[in-house]
Amino acid sequence: MTTLASDPVISVIIAAYNGARIIEETLASLQAQTFTDFEVIVVDDCSTDTTREVVAAWPDARVRLIALDRNGGPVIARNRGVAVARGRYVAALDQDDLCRPERFARQVAYLDAHPETVLLGTAAELLFDGVVKPSTYSPVTTPALTTWLTCIENPLVWSSVMLRTDVARRLEPFTRPELLYAEDFDLYQRMQVHGTVARLDEPLMLYRVHAGGLSKRFVDNMETSATRVLAERHERLFDARAERVARLLVTYNMGKRPVPDRDTLAALGSALSVIQADFLATHDCTAHDIRLIRWETARRWGDIARAGLRTGTIGLADVLAVRPDHLGLGYAGLEALLWSGMIGGVRRARRRMEQSRMAQTSG
Repeated sequence: MTTLASDPVISVIIAAYNGARIIEETLASLQAQTFTDFEVIVVDDCSTDTTREVVAAWPDARVRLIALDRNGGPVIARNRGVAVARGRYVAALDQDDLCRPERFARQVAYLDAHPETVLLGTAAELLFDGVVKPSTYSPVTTPALTTWLTCIENPLVWSSVMLRTDVARRLEPFTRPELLYAEDFDLYQRMQVHGTVARLDEPLMLYRVHAGGLSKRFVDNMETSATRVLAERHERLFDARAERVARLLVTYNMGKRPVPDRDTLAALGSALSVIQADFLATHDCTAHDIRLIRWETARRWGDIARAGLRTGTIGLADVLAVRPDHLGLGYAGLEALLWSGMIGGVRRARRRMEQSRMAQTSG
């Protein structure tokens, strides 16, 4: 058992709800940290299981429980925890995710050495039913690349984030309840006003992926909130078109859905080009930063193109006709696009045959 004689360096904030089955594993991953000067604030949002009892009985004086008297959702619970945090840094953690032993040590060392950085994430691995798999996030980053990616998607796993408490308290509120399920994405935008956002490329946390996938209601709410975040971010560039541009980015880049036609693909490519050109003109980027930014943007363009080709909603001629010159094809070489196009052609033929059979039957 570890006790705290003074204010800790880190305050870990966990918003908990009906997590009795899994929160012990999360707390155990904190006990295994090589950096030990932290407190853990678990804010229970009126659980109906034994979460409160599990946390209250946890044998570590660094863990304290705040029991809310009314269920308000994870954003309200998280904001309450930040309000009472005593640490110099706030570490985010969801009740079902796990920290690697070196996470806190690595992040504190980086933040102490880089006072301009106000928010620092880490790379993450995915935990599927006890099996660890790599994530699809960018494998190599710089602060400039991480900041660029916030222009078009959410590049950080919330449970990997550590930020400066004094900066967090300049935000009112810390995270916005009206942007539920994209409140972290919104926070990354708002923190940039106060300093640099960065990521350590070492996978220092495990993000638990639950069986059954995400509900449609969750996805719809998340995409609505993310669209609002990006529309606010790009209003300066696009004025009245900002919401449409944001919706394109959320639907086809973040949501990975295939574009329905060539015009949509062209609009998306045009938007990416405008946003990227503005970013490079307004940020101090090294030659290495620029190479990474162009490469990762091209990779996303290639993924979007392949998704449309595979489903048959667009053809290879469409991709080549509307591709902005500087985007390239990312990881998708011409052979990969040709293969995706062949798959899409087969699917289009099958759809036409099915439509023909239905027409003959109805006739």
